[in-house]
Amino acid sequence: MKLPNGAQADLGTKLADYSLNALHRDGQHKARVFGSVLGITLVNQAILERALRNAATNSDQVEFRGDNGFGRTYVLRFALTTERGTATVLSAWIVLNNEDFPRLTTCFIV
Repeated sequence: MKLPNGAQADLGTKLADYSLNALHRDGQHKARVFGSVLGITLVNQAILERALRNAATNSDQVEFRGDNGFGRTYVLRFALTTERGTATVLSAWIVLNNEDFPRLTTCFIV
């Protein structure tokens, strides 16, 4: 299954505000792992942004997780390789009710 309208995926500020933010109460742990395993930080977050957009647009490995009352939720796992290493990234998405494009809700290394 593909992510509905994956080419229009909205990453919002989730990476800078949460997943790669070493000062965020919950996100700091994700940020530390992204930095140590893949060398991805706020400074070079474009690497992760490109990978997320590519996976959202092209992957057929999307898992539909159901409707949580706010919209349809999906999970997408993909491999990401950088100069530092390779890891599987789990990204979660929602297509809100009355919208037709996915929004990133979280992402982390599994």
